[in-house]
Amino acid sequence: MPYLFTSESVSEGHPDKVADQISDALIDNFLAFDPRSKVACETLVTTGQVVLAGEVKSETYLDVQKIARDVINRIGYTKGEYMFDGNSCGVLSAIHEQSPDINQGVDRSNPEEQGAGDQGMMFGYATKETDNYMPLALELSHRILKELAMLRREKKDIPYLRPDAKSQVTIEYSDDNVPQRIDTIVISTQHDDFDDEPKMLAKIKEDLIQILIPRVISKLKPNIQALFTDEITYHINPTGKFVIGGPHGDTGLTGRKIIVDTYGGKGAHGGGAFSGKDPSKVDRSAAYATRHIAKNMVAAGVADEVLVQVSYAIGVAKPMGIYVNTYGTSKVGMGDGEIAKKIEAIFDMRPYAIEQRLKLRNPIYEETAAYGHMGRENEVVTKTFKTPDGKTLTFDVELFTWEKLDFIDRIKEVFSI
Repeated sequence: MPYLFTSESVSEGHPDKVADQISDALIDNFLAFDPRSKVACETLVTTGQVVLAGEVKSETYLDVQKIARDVINRIGYTKGEYMFDGNSCGVLSAIHEQSPDINQGVDRSNPEEQGAGDQGMMFGYATKETDNYMPLALELSHRILKELAMLRREKKDIPYLRPDAKSQVTIEYSDDNVPQRIDTIVISTQHDDFDDEPKMLAKIKEDLIQILIPRVISKLKPNIQALFTDEITYHINPTGKFVIGGPHGDTGLTGRKIIVDTYGGKGAHGGGAFSGKDPSKVDRSAAYATRHIAKNMVAAGVADEVLVQVSYAIGVAKPMGIYVNTYGTSKVGMGDGEIAKKIEAIFDMRPYAIEQRLKLRNPIYEETAAYGHMGRENEVVTKTFKTPDGKTLTFDVELFTWEKLDFIDRIKEVFSI
């Protein structure tokens, strides 16, 4: 019997994502000037206030207030009427030194034996459902909000948009798990105030359906475009007026959007957030590594859908084990346990090996902190960082290395594909 599945996304202006982006901007700045930095930084944003807290072990000094303000302004909170803007909000830093009790379990005289920064389990997932091997409902939810942000910055076709927004897409699947049609699209977007509220709501609904959605559709492949029918149910700002938003309307915290950050509810999640953590924290690095494995396995033809789990003990380099679930879609005539053993032989999952393989000690993290950490485009960009004393560093860094399909040949060789 056909079934419905839903995923959501939130915009870069959502208060939780504002917090994530500030935390990851701090990570990037620490790593830019001291690649060995150990950082766990949490951010809270609320009406007119930013609170930074966490633990750091680094040889560099940063102007954390300026970094936070620059992020807030880039996102678009630049007006006093938002009750939260980068130029006037208070920024309180309560960042202190990392516990030596934790550090002694991570650092080793032999870098290859670097211990995991914490215990826990991490999951990676991939599916043939889309070209980037991501679940379709999440991919469309992200695309809607990216396009909405572009419209907001253009200030042309929909000039009244403000930074905070959420989206949600529900897709009908057939019994054999193939998308059939889009059932429902939900979009809630912050906006400037209007004198006439009913007229305002009608205008927003018309603009999003007639301007935003066609722009999203135009950038999709024909098979996905065909899922956008006249039968879609739209809920646009279903509560009505949405003028008060962002950190003024809802307190934001680092790490509260972990399902948006990963697979939209598909696969599984180990529970650990990513943003604000340097790559010695396996919550982040091992989640990227398992996505890298799952994506390459699906692309190589091992299975149509793959979930990979890895688990660690704090201070121990070798993982407790690797688990694989192909959901009955395996193409290689092996059980999932046998597949896991072969994957364990291909990919070194010790934390240091992950850092080296995926180039994770580079300042690459602010870009991950909105619109998902997975399914993004692998590319090289130039980034510039400045210290309070005027020192400037410019880097060419490779983003989203875990999205590279660079192990396909090796996997095909091992699995005789």
